Amino acid sequence: MGSLHHLREETFAMVRVLDPDGNLVGEPPDLDDARLLEFYRWMVFARIFDERCLNLQRQGRMGTYAPLAGQEAAQVGSAFALEPDDWVFPSYREHAVTMIHGLPMENVLLYWMGREEGNRIPEHVNVFTVAVPIATQIPHAVGAAWAAKIRGDRRAFIVYFGDGATSEGDFHEGCNFAGVFKAPVVFFCQNNQFAISVPLHRQTASETIAQKAVAYGFPGVRVDGNDVLAVYKVTREALDRARAGEGPTLIEAVTYRFGPHTTADDPTRYRTPEEVEEWRERRDPITRMRRFLMAKGLLDEAQDRAIAEEARDRIAAAVRAVEQMPKAAPESIFDYVYAQLPWHLEEQRRELLEELGRTSGTPGGGTGAGGSGDGTGGGGAGAAPTGRAGSSGTNAAGAPEGGAGSTRGGRAGGPAGAAGAAAGGDPSPPRAGGGAGGAGASGDARGGGW
Repeated sequence: MGSLHHLREETFAMVRVLDPDGNLVGEPPDLDDARLLEFYRWMVFARIFDERCLNLQRQGRMGTYAPLAGQEAAQVGSAFALEPDDWVFPSYREHAVTMIHGLPMENVLLYWMGREEGNRIPEHVNVFTVAVPIATQIPHAVGAAWAAKIRGDRRAFIVYFGDGATSEGDFHEGCNFAGVFKAPVVFFCQNNQFAISVPLHRQTASETIAQKAVAYGFPGVRVDGNDVLAVYKVTREALDRARAGEGPTLIEAVTYRFGPHTTADDPTRYRTPEEVEEWRERRDPITRMRRFLMAKGLLDEAQDRAIAEEARDRIAAAVRAVEQMPKAAPESIFDYVYAQLPWHLEEQRRELLEELGRTSGTPGGGTGAGGSGDGTGGGGAGAAPTGRAGSSGTNAAGAPEGGAGSTRGGRAGGPAGAAGAAAGGDPSPPRAGGGAGGAGASGDARGGGW
């Protein structure tokens, strides 16, 4: 027992830079004032986006939704630690991560509104598709990372999952494989204390999730997931380690989701109001960062209100754009998974068309309006948080491809850029079939900022 206590308290001590009151208690990462404010803007944006999506679902304008409120620091801090060429493998809750890494806001809205186009990732956006089955994205990420290593590609991969995923075989198989082959992957667990209604202590007998890394022969780090600076710091170190060929890291970001697992469950049946209030009142990640910025003189009340208002305006514009899109054709459910449909799905598609009174149709969606190559964006509504406005227009399937520019200053490109990447032997994981629209094409572009 003595050795287990040592393992938890010393080897996996919680990494923290800010305490709940926003005071520095650890060594901060080297970030300038603009980036600190950018972190805060994104956290506020994520909270407001979350509130808006919950309202849309309650109004019947969105099918279901997986809230992220409470986990803004874990998502924003880790996403900003990524380089533009790194790859993100999300579960179903990483809305902020994916948008920061370049996914247009419209895609996120479309996905939760039940439209296939939402999971149709634009070229040049290094985000894998949403994974609803628990932990299945972990082997995908490890495989892609291992392939990159074999090819001599120095980029890193990060895969997100919750504490419930650590009970799945896919988690253990992925960790084992990554440890043996030193795959350049970061396992990022958002330990939000509940796997739907199952509390952490029923999920594992381990004192921490981070210590599970010991069994697989690589480092585990436990970080305060409500401290955006600490999360950025440990994720950056883990990604650098992956790129340097030193193999995987498991990060346990200890956080809490304020709302339900999804809009389909009732958290009052398995959590006490006191517990939720404790996290909301004492440990809110946005309050913590706001206090820190105000103490540094980087933020005042008027700026804070302006940030929130800007976020509401951008989100409202994106919602309007998505809701004004033409209805998707029923057969579009076949369009975005396979480049070439297997025979049995082709048969189902034909039967559906016959049922609809039609006899023809072209699988695979359209080609998209594409970007202009100058980062200004192609089609779509141009309503992502930091992207520049794109011209109007959608692809043949009505998808928002090519829209919006990057949320981080205009990453991505149009069809020409996609072709160039392919010709250059881009070792990126394969994408689903469908059109190729782009999102503007400036090459990189991190830091262009909100």
